[in-house]
Amino acid sequence: MGADARALTSDPLPAGSLTAGSPTASSPTASSLPGWYLDRMPKTDLHCHLIGTVRASTFAELARREGLALPAEPERIFADINSLPPDPALYRDTRIPVPQGRSEGEPDVSYSLFQASNWVVEVLRDADDLTRITYEAFEEAHRSSGTRHLELFFDAVPPHLESLGYAGSVEAYAEGIRMAERDFGMTGRMIQGIDRSKSGEHALALVQQVVDHPHEYVAGIGLDNLETSGPPERFVDAYRLAGEAGLGRTAHSSEHAPTAVNTITCLDQLGCDRIDHGYYVLEDDDVVARMRDEQVAFTVVSTTSRRSWRPWRRASIAAMLDAGLNVVPASDDPGMFPTSLAQEYRIVSEQIGASADQVRRMALAGVDASWLPAAEKAALRERFVAELAALDSQLGSELGSELGVGAR
Repeated sequence: MGADARALTSDPLPAGSLTAGSPTASSPTASSLPGWYLDRMPKTDLHCHLIGTVRASTFAELARREGLALPAEPERIFADINSLPPDPALYRDTRIPVPQGRSEGEPDVSYSLFQASNWVVEVLRDADDLTRITYEAFEEAHRSSGTRHLELFFDAVPPHLESLGYAGSVEAYAEGIRMAERDFGMTGRMIQGIDRSKSGEHALALVQQVVDHPHEYVAGIGLDNLETSGPPERFVDAYRLAGEAGLGRTAHSSEHAPTAVNTITCLDQLGCDRIDHGYYVLEDDDVVARMRDEQVAFTVVSTTSRRSWRPWRRASIAAMLDAGLNVVPASDDPGMFPTSLAQEYRIVSEQIGASADQVRRMALAGVDASWLPAAEKAALRERFVAELAALDSQLGSELGSELGVGAR
């Protein structure tokens, strides 16, 4: 673990708790990459919630249009999103200590991510609104982060949009993706979010809807909401149906529940082919060894709306890298944290201490873990390899110039 990452926690993992001999961030094979390289390198974002991408300016415009009464200006609300942690007693004995109190710099008035998300959903009124926020999500990812492929979680249709139905809503999202593909040369897919606070029967009905209305842009399902609100085994039937239909499967796991067992359940009972978050797999050495051996893809996010937890998150990602796990940076809710995928890569490199080679592998691992069809995935990988090679050539030229190589 690099020096900056070690500073994020006063009590690192006990010596020997992770398998020795694995690739580590503390023994990089190459130096860290400069900021311009991290910003311009090609990226995939596989863990991003559509409602969490909405710009504060867009929310402000729609809130004014709908006359929504808010406790503060939309821009102020987004700036002060700070989801407060749950009962700290749950997290007193974790291997990487979880902060027990508030951190410096937290706003005096906090708004939860869920409250802000509910307000955004409330001001969406028709298919054009859904197309707009989807297009803007891709536009922002392209311009801020060099994202080439984006997979967006979308939620069940809210009651006030029931006239669109599932099929109409999905087509509205798809139109935003088509526009982005045309304008930015990107690719995109959608992930039906499964609210784990609801019943297994509700999830099964939602997946049945996805199966009954297949769409080229809906590539899979993902279990979300607070992990402590619904155990993964509740959703076995829904995930089985999704698997039988050939849909990709992922789940938020080992993020809020301080245990590795949920991730094993997601892999072995739900059939997930990647995991969102996964930090608490570090609680079990045997699980860590299996995750490393199988190279399960973990979409990790250094920034969270629980501001006091950010140092713990970053120390955990550093330990996952130390253990040789397959981590792929993601943005989660970039409009509301706020962050960007490029910023997440900068944190992984500059604060967590990932080497240049590790960062390049993360970019390619994102392609491999995506839910694009095989031919499109292969083409995207070739594009990434070529773009990374071009950036490496430019980096070599700049380093040569700085060292006076070739000077007369």
